[in-house]
Amino acid sequence: MPDKRYPLIVFDWDGTLFDSAAVIADCIQDAARDMALPVPDRRTASHVIGLGLNDSLRLALPELAPDRYPDFLARYRRYFVEREDSLSLFSGVAELLAELASRGHLLAVATGKPRRGLDRAFAASGLGPMFAASRCGDETNSKPHPAMLLELMAELGLRAPQLLMVGDTSHDLGMAKSAGVEAVAVTYGAHPIETLREFAPRACVASVGELRQWLTTNG
Repeated sequence: MPDKRYPLIVFDWDGTLFDSAAVIADCIQDAARDMALPVPDRRTASHVIGLGLNDSLRLALPELAPDRYPDFLARYRRYFVEREDSLSLFSGVAELLAELASRGHLLAVATGKPRRGLDRAFAASGLGPMFAASRCGDETNSKPHPAMLLELMAELGLRAPQLLMVGDTSHDLGMAKSAGVEAVAVTYGAHPIETLREFAPRACVASVGELRQWLTTNG
C-alpha cells in the first residue's frame, strides 16, 4: 500500500461528487404530488438524500404504505431520468480524483443510490475506472449503518485508520463514526453545516477546491 495517512478515500456520490442533491429533493416532492401525498418540505426531502430507499420513504413520506413504494419509486425515477442529462460533476471533481489516484490513493464510493443508478452515473461521467470498489444502497445496510465501509475494508484489505470518508450528509458522517473511520464533510451538498458539525468531522470544506487543498495537506 502507498505510504499515505489514508491509503483509501471513500466518497459519497450525490451531493459530494455529483451536483444532484437539489434535483433529488425536487423529484421526491414531484412524485409525492403525483400520488396525492403530503409533500415533504425541502429540508425533509434533502435530509433523506443518501439513505437507502426504504429508509428514505419511511422518513420523508410516513403516510406512504410500503406496498406503494414501487409506484412511488417508478414516478421518482421518471422525474430523475428526465433531469439527469442536465446534471454534472461538481467543478474540479475529475481533476481531484485523478490527482489522488496519481498520488497512490485507492478510491471508492459508498452511496445510497441503487447499483443500477450508480453504474449509469459511472458510465455517463466516465469515472467508473477510477474506483477500486463501491457499495450501493440496495446491496447492504443503509447509511448510517457502518456496513458499506466495513465491507469496503474487507474487500480491499484495509483497517479503519487507513480510510477517510468524504460526504455531504449526516448519514455519511454517522456511518463513518460507527465504523471508526475519520471523515471530512463537504458543506455544498444536501445537509447544512450545523448538522454536519455535530459529528465532529476532521474538517468542513465549502468547495471542491478546499477539499483538494485539505487532502493535499492532510491526506
